Amino acid sequence: MLASTAVTAASRGKVRSLVSLSRRLSTSQPASPNGDPENPALLLDIAQPEEGRQLRPRKDPSNRSVLLFPGQGSQFVGMGRGLLKYPNVKEMFTAARKILGYDLLSLCLEGPERELMKTVHCQPAVFVTSLAAVERLNHENPKAIEMCVAAAGFSVGEFAALVFSGSMNFADALYAVKVRAEAMQKASELVPSGMLSIIGKPQAQYKYACVQAKEHCKKLGIEEPVCSVANYLFPDGRVIAGHQQALDFLQQNARQLHFGRTKLLPVSGAFHTELMASAAEPLREVLRQVEVRAPEIRVHSNVDGKRYMNEKHVRRQLVKQLVSPVKWEQTLHEIYERLQGEQFPQTFEMGPGKQLGATLHKCNRKAFTNYAHVQVTAHEDQ
Repeated sequence: MLASTAVTAASRGKVRSLVSLSRRLSTSQPASPNGDPENPALLLDIAQPEEGRQLRPRKDPSNRSVLLFPGQGSQFVGMGRGLLKYPNVKEMFTAARKILGYDLLSLCLEGPERELMKTVHCQPAVFVTSLAAVERLNHENPKAIEMCVAAAGFSVGEFAALVFSGSMNFADALYAVKVRAEAMQKASELVPSGMLSIIGKPQAQYKYACVQAKEHCKKLGIEEPVCSVANYLFPDGRVIAGHQQALDFLQQNARQLHFGRTKLLPVSGAFHTELMASAAEPLREVLRQVEVRAPEIRVHSNVDGKRYMNEKHVRRQLVKQLVSPVKWEQTLHEIYERLQGEQFPQTFEMGPGKQLGATLHKCNRKAFTNYAHVQVTAHEDQ
């Protein structure tokens, strides 16, 4: 039995209806009692032709919106303080306390920072805070919610994007995030490993650099070294993850490898590599237990940047994501690809930090002109 059953059915439905796009969006379709539209297919940006039904006209791209949800590493003590005055946010944190078994709100607001930074805590914290930011946007700019046609999330942020799309409910998704974070933490503790952020020069060859780093590890006696690109962020922006000895080699040989800047990330392990393989089965099992539906808007997968098609696709890709690189640069190209002269949608970054805005700026400056960050603090200067 899932721990998420600690949340009553009534509170589940209430929370889900608040953070899911299934709150009728821009259609006049009547909603069912649990907040779902009777015909979710009508919420798609471009409806598929069906005999006997007239297609909705295409919306003006400049009036549409895209929501981006951040991942681990964006968290900081104090996040969420600026969201508590908005409807239903306190209820979300109350539900989270029942599911997680600890006071997530207190951890977000007061820390201590060393606890918030732990994988087991920061992933649920970023997930809940990001969806709480949706409530702020819905209060201040409901049209941005109604006219949203696509969403994407970075790593754990993908779960928030799926909740927003109506693919998963809040309680089930948070429990899956809890299981995922715990499994990733355990996998991280098996061998010394980490992640290295790199801004390379045009001649940098990242995969070849990884081959060299693995050869170095073999000389040190590591039998099956892991070193691979874990995040594709923007042109010449990568995160490489693997055994700590491999990352040490890359930093020590940065100049020869044509790396302009390297920085170790404050994470506990080599996420999105083979070293996370032991975390796959716990996540696969929990995803079997929870209800998953086809997203009601486009949600793009980290694995290949393509949109999720159905519930089986969602379950399969979320597990595969653990051991596959986050193809964020490719995802942004998929979302913002358009004909010459066609307008770009508004983009909102939901949750702590502005890292996704920074990557959008480097990938597509025209799309970035319509970017905004939804603040999660009490002070606008955070």
